[in-house]
Amino acid sequence: MEILVKAAQLLLSLSILVIFHEFGHFISAKIFKTRVEKFYLFFNPWFSLFKFKKGETEYGLGWLPLGGYVKISGMIDESMDKEQMQLPPQPFEFRSKPAWQRLIIMLGGVTVNILLAIAIYIGMLWLWGEQYLPTSEANKYGIVADSVAQEMGLRNGDKILSVDNEPVEDFFKIPGKIILDKAKTIQVERDGQPFNVLIPEGFLARLLKHQSPDFINARMPFVIAGFSAESAAKAAGVLEGDRIIGINDLEVLYFDQFREIIPEYRNQDISLKVLRQADTLTFNFRLPESGLIGAMTNPADHFSFKDKQYSFLAAIPAGFNRTWKGVGNYLKQLKLIFSPEAKAYESVGGFITIGNIFPSTWDWQAFWSLTAFLSIMLAILNVLPIPALDGGHVMFLFYEIITGRKPSDKFLEYAQIVGMVLLFGLLIFANGNDIVKLFR
Repeated sequence: MEILVKAAQLLLSLSILVIFHEFGHFISAKIFKTRVEKFYLFFNPWFSLFKFKKGETEYGLGWLPLGGYVKISGMIDESMDKEQMQLPPQPFEFRSKPAWQRLIIMLGGVTVNILLAIAIYIGMLWLWGEQYLPTSEANKYGIVADSVAQEMGLRNGDKILSVDNEPVEDFFKIPGKIILDKAKTIQVERDGQPFNVLIPEGFLARLLKHQSPDFINARMPFVIAGFSAESAAKAAGVLEGDRIIGINDLEVLYFDQFREIIPEYRNQDISLKVLRQADTLTFNFRLPESGLIGAMTNPADHFSFKDKQYSFLAAIPAGFNRTWKGVGNYLKQLKLIFSPEAKAYESVGGFITIGNIFPSTWDWQAFWSLTAFLSIMLAILNVLPIPALDGGHVMFLFYEIITGRKPSDKFLEYAQIVGMVLLFGLLIFANGNDIVKLFR
């Protein structure tokens, strides 16, 4: 069921993005009186699931969900319509329009994708505001550093002060700043003293290969917030609100310490020490085979999250700002792919990777946030100067505008073929990475 929910969110998100992207080309072409022969969501080799014609344009739904397209008259595109290009140019065709008009038509898709991201962020900030955990609040008990973070030089209980001497307001943005900005140092407070953690040379690739981006987390005490149906701790007399402080003769003050130690006592009698208001109590019971006491804690009980609300007018500049930062962060991610040190190309994924970023339960706030991110991603990828992408056409149009010479139709045809081969190669590589990861 989780897979179906993720797949449905991915399909809906991609459908929205493709329709808006292609509408950008469509409306730009219409403004300059350029004929649009087809407008399709998804590709339709051999047959269409649904189609109808209105005016001069055929609208339809293809069966291959790898994108979508508009077929503009007199343009060399993925349709590879050579017969039309052999006929004399018509006034309504793309090739008959001035270079500046053709440039606007080609940039129409990515422009609308950026505008869509801005609109989504404005709506999200207006409706839901933004909530985050301030780093100062997360430092209340220090951090929990997983094995990779400890290899990097961090320790459980460290309090992160800055990254490369720059404070980070949102605690959960620290991992992204370390990776995207290729940080060299992390400033922490350790045992009450300032300490400078030097990130090992070449460690970026190790971080990128790490399965979990949350290699650091906020440390918290284990205060009981609820019990499972068959809780051994509850049966022994432990109550909600009790704070676990020890197992047998061991002092265990934090949840991460408890989680690491408790499996060692499965199928054994244990003495669980808890703090109840001002009293220290001990409860004796047998830990089941599962190694679980059947109790849980709630991070929201230990930290004060910052909740910022926006009026509609205040959400507009904030939406622009969030989109701008999103563009900058994605450009940094692309740069990492070509970095020999980072080896980020080994982590490039396809549809499975993209689908997995969606939550396993339907959450509209998460859906729209991810759709905005994917809209930025689609815009940037499409504007790359690769033939067959919008950026490839833009590259040749700039050449024409600067030199005054238009590349021949035959050259553009060959460039389109090369670009399509490259794109299919990248598609196979990315989705091949996904398949390899499934068997690791």
